[in-house]
Amino acid sequence: MSQKTTALPVIGIFIIMLIYGLVAAASFLIPVTAAILGYFVLSRPRRGLERLGLPSGLVAFGFTGMIIALLSLSLYYFSSPVSMMIRDVPELLEQLQGRVNSASNDTIKAVAEAAEAVDNMIEETEDSTEEQPVEVSVVEKDISTRHILTLAPQLVSQLLFAVLLLFFLLSSGDFFLQRAIENIARTEDKARALEVVATIERRLGRYLGGITLINAGLGLTIGAAMFALGVNQYMAIGVMAFALNFIPYFGGLAGACVAALVASSQFGTLWSPALVFAVYMACTSIEGQIVTPLLISRRMHLNAPVLFLVVAFFAYIWSVIGMIVAVPLLIVAKIILDEIAPVRHLGRFLGDAQDVDDAGQTRSDINVLKNGAKSK
Repeated sequence: MSQKTTALPVIGIFIIMLIYGLVAAASFLIPVTAAILGYFVLSRPRRGLERLGLPSGLVAFGFTGMIIALLSLSLYYFSSPVSMMIRDVPELLEQLQGRVNSASNDTIKAVAEAAEAVDNMIEETEDSTEEQPVEVSVVEKDISTRHILTLAPQLVSQLLFAVLLLFFLLSSGDFFLQRAIENIARTEDKARALEVVATIERRLGRYLGGITLINAGLGLTIGAAMFALGVNQYMAIGVMAFALNFIPYFGGLAGACVAALVASSQFGTLWSPALVFAVYMACTSIEGQIVTPLLISRRMHLNAPVLFLVVAFFAYIWSVIGMIVAVPLLIVAKIILDEIAPVRHLGRFLGDAQDVDDAGQTRSDINVLKNGAKSK
């Protein structure tokens, strides 16, 4: 048996074990991944503040303090309407189902009569059949409430862990990067590693900063549109639009469906939810097809089918948080693959090549990293 033939099963076993490990350690890896991504994004402004004479610990405290303050203010102002809307979703679904049933009364009436006949036949043999749906409904509701109460402390602990890890990473400055570079033997490999890090920091900062501003504008636009349409929960829908738009493909559709459910509960007609759904999707379509490509995608092109598969995969292993971090992780993977010659073809498969007009900024960032390493 050749060495190449033996390597294929080993690679397959490694991939299976890697996926299992990502799923099993999700509660630990999710905050670690978020903290590392945040470190790359904030490294450039941190170095700028350090060049002004501010110590790393003070800069790290300022950044993490701002993050905690923003999260606290968001929870204080928006937790009540958003939680109320989430709590009312099951009831909204029941109301929508009732309206759909009344709209197609003739067809459903025939089906209901047939179902009633079947129920009467079953009742003759099982007297307790009618009680079972009620019992299942009550138990399911209790399980859902208990599940939400169980998840809340876990989410808060993961968030605190991510913020604390981000603080320690920022306060350490470029310590880990410098030690990693020192362990590389060849000088050209060191230069290549510095180039990769500088490119990751710049592109992640550009993507996350740009997409955050775009999503904030989208949330304000959708909130204003819902207010103009007379939807009572316009503020909660705007916040939901901002958060869900970080999820490619699925976020806009999910937000439009929830907004339509809220409108259905309030107005009591079928055309009002359709109008709300159409307005929501129109706003997200303009953002996705015009605004984002104009401001971000013209400098960074990712393969759409690959992006869809990556988002779906991380949704499978890490749920909603995985869908949010999928794009930044794909950007990091593409940058690394583009800089390693043997696997550069994989980087091209993920998207277009790196922009040439970024070369000057990359050299500037590398010089900053080198000067920081020498000063240490």
